[in-house]
Amino acid sequence: MSIHIVIDGYNLIRQSPTLSSIEGHSLEEGREALLQRLVSYKKAKHHPVTVVFDGTGADFFMEPKTRWKGIHVRFSRRGELADSVIKRIAARERERVLVVTSDREIADFTAKHGGATIDSQEFENKMNMAAYNDTNQTDLADEEEEGWMPTTRKKGPSRRISKRERKRRIRTRKL
Repeated sequence: MSIHIVIDGYNLIRQSPTLSSIEGHSLEEGREALLQRLVSYKKAKHHPVTVVFDGTGADFFMEPKTRWKGIHVRFSRRGELADSVIKRIAARERERVLVVTSDREIADFTAKHGGATIDSQEFENKMNMAAYNDTNQTDLADEEEEGWMPTTRKKGPSRRISKRERKRRIRTRKL
């Protein structure tokens, strides 16, 4: 089961120091910078990605739904917030969805409907790591591999977390 990553676009832009500085020059440049970074992330991880922006901040000629280099881009209708579009997607996708937002209301709604959420800053770190790993992939092949050495030594008492938390961790680990 693949995960569908749904991103609160302006939330991620404004939580990121680099993207927010670009957005300070132009809203359009901020969106394009985010989409460029997401294209490289999608290339490395192969998860379907949808970015939702508020339609009020979009230019009048933007289509409500479009694809940009493999990334689904959606703008909310006039008078509608991106939050409601994200909530509709989360309710429809249920366990398949992973919502990237720092908005507590959206995170709670997604969790209530069985989806997982990740903080915008944490997702930006994952994007940076994916880009770093993608560029250094050839360097890793050159290094010697010693491999894992099996051991029978126990590390400590076993602690099992709840089923809900295990499922959430599995979904976020796939990022």
